[in-house]
Amino acid sequence: MAKKGNRVQVILECTEHKASGMPGTSRYITTKNKKNTTDRLELKKYNPILKKMTVHKEIK
Repeated sequence: MAKKGNRVQVILECTEHKASGMPGTSRYITTKNKKNTTDRLELKKYNPILKKMTVHKEIK
């Protein structure tokens, strides 16, 4: 039987890449606890297209 928990899957998308207008996107999939973290998640992740660490924000 599957567990019913507070963890949900979220998609993180690079903000710098989106603003630059270059083709392609850098996205990561992760999970978060929706009870503890009610606001949008924001993490520093590696963008392979820009070849540097950038801020990735949660998208719907």
